[in-house]
Formats: sequence, C-alpha cells, structure tokens
Amino acid sequence: MKPIIAIIAGGDSSEYDVSLRSAAGISSWLDRDKFIVYTIEVKGLDWTARLQDGSTAEVNRHDFSFMEGGVKVKPDFAYITIHGTPGENGILQGYFDLMHIPYSSCSLLVAALTFDKFTLNQYLKGYGVKIAESILLRKNQEITDEEVMDKIGLPCFIKPNGSGSSFGVTRCVHKEDIQKAIEFARHESDDVMIEAELRGTEIANGVYKKKNGEAYVLPITEVVSQNEFFDYDAKYNGQVTEITPARLSDDTTQRVKALTKAIYTILGGSGIMRVDYIITKNDGQDVINLLEINATPGMTQTSFIPQQARADGLEMKDILTEIIEEKLVVNE
Repeated sequence: MKPIIAIIAGGDSSEYDVSLRSAAGISSWLDRDKFIVYTIEVKGLDWTARLQDGSTAEVNRHDFSFMEGGVKVKPDFAYITIHGTPGENGILQGYFDLMHIPYSSCSLLVAALTFDKFTLNQYLKGYGVKIAESILLRKNQEITDEEVMDKIGLPCFIKPNGSGSSFGVTRCVHKEDIQKAIEFARHESDDVMIEAELRGTEIANGVYKKKNGEAYVLPITEVVSQNEFFDYDAKYNGQVTEITPARLSDDTTQRVKALTKAIYTILGGSGIMRVDYIITKNDGQDVINLLEINATPGMTQTSFIPQQARADGLEMKDILTEIIEEKLVVNE
C-alpha cells in the first residue's frame, strides 16, 4: 500500500488563504506514483478532509481519521503547511506527536521557538548570530513614545511577535504613529516586537534535511520590494523583484549558506525551513543580520523555496519525497 499523505492547511490566522495556496502547490508536486494524497482544511475545531471525488468528510480528531466510501482512512504522514496558529507555533506538532504520526516540519519546541520572533533572536544571539536591537511588549504592557525613541529610535518596525510576517507589520517613521502601530500589531498577536530598522539587502535562504540526515542549503534569493518593506502585497501581489541566486559576492554567499546550515543544526531543524537575513555594510564589509526564521515557509508556485529549487536544478517533487521518506524511515 502507498503511504497516505495528508496536507494540513488553513489555520486560524490571517494567512488562511495563503495556506490553501501553499497546499495546492504541495499537492501538485507530490508524487502520486508513491503516495495517496488528501488535503485537510483546519479552522478552529472544524477539520475537513477533501476526498478524491471532490466531496468532503469530517476528520475525527481522536485518531486523525475520516471516512471515504464507507472505509476509514487514517493518514500515515502529515505535511503541515499552515502559516500561523496552530501549524507554525507547535500546537499541531504536539498533536501529531501524541498521535504518533510523523509530520513534515520541525518539532514542537523548535516550531514554538521560531514562531516567537523575540525569543528566537535572543536565543540565537547567544550563538553569535547578529540581530537588530529590539524590545518586547507582552499582552497589556504599555510603552511611551519617548521610550521607543530612546531604546530603539526611528525608523523602526513594529510587528506581531507571535505571528507570520505578512500581516500587522508597520514600518514606523513618525513618533505620532507608534501607538497606532502597536495596536495594529496586536490584532495579530498579544505580544508585540519593536525592532530597529536595518538598511541593506534583504535575502532569503531555504534549507531542508535530506534522507541521509544532511542539511542541504538551497541558493539564496535577493528580495527587492517596490514597497517600504517586504509586506503582503510584495509577497503575494507581485510588488517585488526576486533574484535567485542573489547578487552577493562569492564570499558572502558562502558565509550566508554556512550560517543557514549552522542555524538549522543548532535548532535541530527538520523538513524545509527558510532563514531571512538583511546584509548591511560595516567599513565596506558585508554583515549578515538575522531577520527571522520560517519553519513552515510558503509553498505556492511562486514562493522562495520552489524558486531556489529550480535555480539549483532540483525538482520540488523529489525534495518533498525525500522529506517524507526521511521521516517515515525514522518512524518505522
């Protein structure tokens, strides 16, 4: 019997529709000669499986199964492509751990860590990774405009700390806009991160674990946004130029890829992850600064990871097969 793969999409964040597009991309790449594929849409406690004939069935969350044609279907593997809660912050990872079902992404701990931008940055800072100055506001915690100006300065980015990077982010350039930006970010996350702006070249670098356990780093993408920063419209509505491989020196390219591999190893990464950086200058030398890590990166047809795979002469079908088979072998 072929393994049954369930693509888990949707979620409870503003990136629900983006997740469905990622699911469509993953579904198009999965090898039907090797796998039986279903998509399960998650929204709160409503979990719905799309059946082969186009109809739907309710998922029994007690054993992660559903009925098709009078037969019980229980997936062997979960490919998590939810951007935001509950797929990017460790909640689903914990559920699948309890169900003893292997899944595509990193562990519960790593998912929770990478989802919490401030905590992740402070953790990796201890390993010598360079990050921008930032402060964290917990739920209901307030800060004055003067404190932001004194500790971080302007321009700065005010963003939801526990969320994706597409919604709730403001590039704040005027003192009078600080409180409004904090409130805007809190629509997506109780905790808010205020981060100093770094001016430079923004890049993204994908990495995944091969079947032999090796961390394989993909080519780097340079991000040239037509907007103030790489926001939702830049990501998904074409208001950006993405250049793969990035226009970096050979030395900087190798240093970025080495850092990506080191971070993936430090975190005990699994599946596909994407590490985002900004390259600044110091006395003419390139300085690599971490922006954030995406443990369940976008997988639409135009997302970074497929672009980087193509630039490396790789097929997404083969990458996904390797990720699934590496996990299924480990869990046999």
